[in-house]
Amino acid sequence: MEPYITITTLNDFIFCPRSIYFHKLYGKYENRIYKQEPQIKGTINHENIDKQQYSSAKRYIQGLEIYSEKYKLCGKIDIYDQKEKTLIERKTKIKKIYDGYKYQLWAQCFCLLEMGYEIKKLKFHSLEDNKNYELKIPNKEEIKEFEDIIFQIQNFDISDKNFSQNPEKCKNCIYSELCDVST
Repeated sequence: MEPYITITTLNDFIFCPRSIYFHKLYGKYENRIYKQEPQIKGTINHENIDKQQYSSAKRYIQGLEIYSEKYKLCGKIDIYDQKEKTLIERKTKIKKIYDGYKYQLWAQCFCLLEMGYEIKKLKFHSLEDNKNYELKIPNKEEIKEFEDIIFQIQNFDISDKNFSQNPEKCKNCIYSELCDVST
């Protein structure tokens, strides 16, 4: 059986494929050892979803565990609005819709569709400034792009000598002190 990819791994992989290795390495330790303020803030922001305290309205499904047999993905959604058929991913503060964010929301969409849910809209919600950003349902080319990322994750080799990283990303990486590639 092939291992499932967690949906959060998609964003991590786009940021830096090597960060997944370090995340798994640290995964058994207390978060305060390696997480920085943005990661801690994000975890706190997700508590209402995890406890299903976002809203008591029955129209909202919160923190649902999801999976895709086709893509070998698993994870959780933030919010699915059953009335509007809208999948909503919440982020602390959105400055830009990064590819990693987009792939995460697409992955959630694909999982829900495979699980029998109808989706008409995809949205990001920025908590700090209370702004919403709509994302189109992926077209054929975007689905291919998504599938290519899944393939890259499944076939990534951390010991690849040809790997290079963006130095700007390394400056913001919580694992930079461990990584022999960061600058």
